[in-house]
Amino acid sequence: MAEEPRRRRARAGGPSMVDVAALAGVSPITVSRVANGSPAVVEETRERVLTAMAQLGYRPNTAARALATGRFGTIGLIAFNVSTHGNSRMIAGIATAAAGEGFSVTLMTAAPRQGDVRGAYARLTEQAVDGVIVLTDEDLEDAHGYTLPAGVPVVLASGGTSKYHGVDSDQALGGRQATEFLISLGHRAVWHVAGPPSSFSATSRRHGWRTSLQAAGLRAPRVLVGDWTSLSGYRHGQKLAADPQVTAVFASNDQMALGVMRALHEAGRDVPGDVSVVGFDDMEDAASFWPPLTTVRQRFDDVAQLCVETLLQEIRHSPASSMRRHLVGTDLVVRQSAAPPARRR
Repeated sequence: MAEEPRRRRARAGGPSMVDVAALAGVSPITVSRVANGSPAVVEETRERVLTAMAQLGYRPNTAARALATGRFGTIGLIAFNVSTHGNSRMIAGIATAAAGEGFSVTLMTAAPRQGDVRGAYARLTEQAVDGVIVLTDEDLEDAHGYTLPAGVPVVLASGGTSKYHGVDSDQALGGRQATEFLISLGHRAVWHVAGPPSSFSATSRRHGWRTSLQAAGLRAPRVLVGDWTSLSGYRHGQKLAADPQVTAVFASNDQMALGVMRALHEAGRDVPGDVSVVGFDDMEDAASFWPPLTTVRQRFDDVAQLCVETLLQEIRHSPASSMRRHLVGTDLVVRQSAAPPARRR
């Protein structure tokens, strides 16, 4: 008989923590611990409480939980562009890493301008977040005098700045890995299709390309600047295909590399027989290009995990006095799109 009144009360005003405790046969304090993700609950009891929550449709009160723990259990994520391969992988990785720590993610998009970013940050803090990750490929410190109000911990996912903790792939290392590999095959010139100048990643990869050529005593050809799309790679590829001196191309992402390869194929230049091509990212389809693309793999999940860990360290402990920048290594993935240059007759 007690079950039916409890269900009626749940339908009328929403189930309470007391209702969940009674159905699960535990104390309200135990329900609170489960709701807050406390490890001080044995697994069997946790499952019983979670089952009761689901059965009654109980959802923990965020405000009450925040009063009890001092935290909201939510991370804000500001992204400037959700359509690129790298950003979409990072968003998914951050959401997965946060969930593994018992946090949810609130995503907000913004343009990479001081006012837009501050506005997004303000809206997130109004929605009660414990910290914010800014997913940006802009060099915000130099380009925009980038600052955010104090009070909520912030971590930058990529982008160069000394004002905030930052986590990124080692983009310059990846540029060196791609270029040094082509040099090791015997190519005496490596052309580069770069990403946009405003991109911190593109600038770092370009730097790695240039320093590798200089270290080998080779001249750096004129840079061709794309916009990350396969179409921009294709248009630059048409120019490269028309130059018989071109034997090796390093594209700053896999999509532009795909465009370059299409242009080379259309011009009758074999890949890798006539021209070797290396990309960057190792997107899911890179192994299905024809030929399969040699590329630099970014460890997106590792970068995302480290972003969340760094932010949670700031949330759970007193903020560090100095800002730290963490770089995650990249890996060269050798496939069939690169080979030694053909001997000239």
